[in-house]
Amino acid sequence: MRAQATNDQSMKKIRVLIVDDSSMTRWLMCQIMDADPGIEVVATASDALEARRLIKSLTPDVITLDIEMPGMSGLDFLGHIMRLRPMPVVMVSSLTARSADVTLKALSLGAVDVVSKPLAALSPGALATYAAELTSKVRMASEARVRARPAVSNESTEKKPSRKSRPVRIADGVASHQVLAIGASTGGTEAIFQTLSQLTSDSPGVVIVQHISDSFNQAFVDRLDNLTQLQVCQATDGALICRGHAYVGPPGHHLTIEKDHDRYTCKLLQDPPMNFHRPSVDVLFESVARQAGGGAIGLIMTGMGRDGAHGLAAMRAAGAHTIAQDEHSSVVWGMPGAAVALDAASEIVPLGKIVERIKARL
Repeated sequence: MRAQATNDQSMKKIRVLIVDDSSMTRWLMCQIMDADPGIEVVATASDALEARRLIKSLTPDVITLDIEMPGMSGLDFLGHIMRLRPMPVVMVSSLTARSADVTLKALSLGAVDVVSKPLAALSPGALATYAAELTSKVRMASEARVRARPAVSNESTEKKPSRKSRPVRIADGVASHQVLAIGASTGGTEAIFQTLSQLTSDSPGVVIVQHISDSFNQAFVDRLDNLTQLQVCQATDGALICRGHAYVGPPGHHLTIEKDHDRYTCKLLQDPPMNFHRPSVDVLFESVARQAGGGAIGLIMTGMGRDGAHGLAAMRAAGAHTIAQDEHSSVVWGMPGAAVALDAASEIVPLGKIVERIKARL
């Protein structure tokens, strides 16, 4: 399979470096990616020191990087990469609560995406599903826009504020008469964090669909809740949408909203996936268009694919103000780019200016 891909000169292959301390993981990931004619594994490394040498000599297009390695951890090595030689990195993480927290930290440092560690005992069907996910994320990463990141302290600064330093929040039950609906995918965890961190505790209620692995959804919610002035939670069926609160679509459910007089509530659905996703941004935006109309603002952010483009167009047609993140500040301009192509966005705005434009519409 590797020789066949090498002989096909019409296809520019994505050159991948696999960095993992497990020889079994390196072998399995190499087998999976070698089976894809568009991907070439140029080398594997068992630690950061070896990986650093290979990066200099081979200049790979994408790196898959294990989070937990002996010596220099994957997180520390990622920090060096993004500061000194930025390139697309897909983190490889085990599915534990601790790994979920560290993985979100990796995304904040500049990793493009995350994939779970492959298991040697996977059934043929599960292995095929995993292979499709891994190769898809590697291809997506090869198209991502990455930037140099400043050095950060080895100690995590993302700790929950004390009660004294935490901003006063609006109590539950103060219904929001406006809704801010946000959809994002690749690169969205950090883009959403940067946006919510600039909103105050009296902001309108926020409903969010972020494409993220089920295992990392709760860690994502906890990070937003700990580090912003908003109260952030996974959406529950029937929850009143309140000012100063944000509701994230939970794994395996579509998040929609319903209107009861001048109050909005969350409604969860288990309808089939839309655009291969559940929750889907399109499903959320279309419900906001129907229920809130001009009482909403729609925001589509960085992400691969087209999910949310048609829903944002429906919101704009219903009278909502709609915003698409611009191409330069997006890690991947798939979703916002698709929305712009449909003329679904009232305006196209760089990430750093989005909250300013939201506040101008409130």
